[in-house]
Amino acid sequence: MNQVNVKVSFYLKKSEADADGMCPVMARLNVGKYSEAAFSVKLRVPQSMWNSGRASGKSVKAKEINNRLDEIRAMALSVYAELSAVRDGVTAGDVKSLLLGMAGEQATLLGYFRTFIENFAKRVGVNRTEGSLRSYRNAYKHVERFLLEKYNLSDIPFSALNRSFIDDYDLHLRTDCHLAPGTIINLTVQLKIIVGEAIADGIITVYPFAGYEPVRPKQKKRYLTAEELQRIMTTPLHKPHLYLTRDMFLFSCYTGIPYNDMKNLSKEHLLLADDGTWWIRSSRKKTGIEFEIPLLDLPLRIIEKYRDTAPDGRLFPMYCNSMMNLYLKDIARLCQIDCPLVFHAGRHTYATEITLGHGVPLETVSKMLGHSQIETTRIYAKVTDDKINADTRILDEKIAERFSVVI
Repeated sequence: MNQVNVKVSFYLKKSEADADGMCPVMARLNVGKYSEAAFSVKLRVPQSMWNSGRASGKSVKAKEINNRLDEIRAMALSVYAELSAVRDGVTAGDVKSLLLGMAGEQATLLGYFRTFIENFAKRVGVNRTEGSLRSYRNAYKHVERFLLEKYNLSDIPFSALNRSFIDDYDLHLRTDCHLAPGTIINLTVQLKIIVGEAIADGIITVYPFAGYEPVRPKQKKRYLTAEELQRIMTTPLHKPHLYLTRDMFLFSCYTGIPYNDMKNLSKEHLLLADDGTWWIRSSRKKTGIEFEIPLLDLPLRIIEKYRDTAPDGRLFPMYCNSMMNLYLKDIARLCQIDCPLVFHAGRHTYATEITLGHGVPLETVSKMLGHSQIETTRIYAKVTDDKINADTRILDEKIAERFSVVI
């Protein structure tokens, strides 16, 4: 089947210029060599601003005009693509009729994305985080750049989204932006969320991501083995900032508390049970889900070591996360640990080596970590505080036999 050339261009209807030199802008749609149609785009532009089918200059007004022209071109091409997908012989008149019959403000990808971000921003501090907002803004910038570089468009109607668009976006992220597979997955997932919201709102009915599967990065070990943990606890580090980093990391390894939640821990999160067991009870900053952890001997000794050294009643004087991760690289090198050690590995170590590896039930670990669910068959499993306490008493005895550290 021969590919039909479809072109949309714009010109001024100078015969209808007003006293101020403002002329209506017209669109000319050509389908193949012989089918042509023209229609008004409902804009008026001064002749002095017009050059080669576009508004010239860098003014806000010129940018608004050109953005609107780009949207109209994209809508016209989208309408032609939709019509020609179901029948042959689509004419410029067919496209014009359908285009002019559509709502004046067809939902566009970036326009909808901006509205989503605006609404998301209002929920930051309530049930959304500033970090997630930054991620969506970053994803928006990537889509915006892709539209400009790939299609020379400032936006695109939702109706133009298809599997080819998704594949091209994936390729752009991989080859033009040189992003890692994990980053590409994050960016495409965020675009999926926007598309999913548009489907829920009834804006589109066809899911353009159907059949799309991004290249996934090779799975890396994200936790420490017992031997690696032992080396971190016993290797001389010689520098105070490395010892502080090590102690904070070990606290995470033995409690499963991630950096953002750990830096916000204060004395009010420490609770003493009737049987003499110390607990940490708090909630995840990321999800708001509560977690509760009975403290083993090592975390208690770390708390005591840094008592009253942090401001505002905080438990620990922690460096920023990036500095922690930088210092952990030094610690890994000194301890001959061959993996890119980061602070979040402490949480994975707690889940794998410290708890599940010592027989603590999955339900118990899920509650201590503050997870919303584990697996479908156990989603309603409830674990009592007494069960957690009993499980970790056994765990404490086992770890005391295997590990030693000087605090």
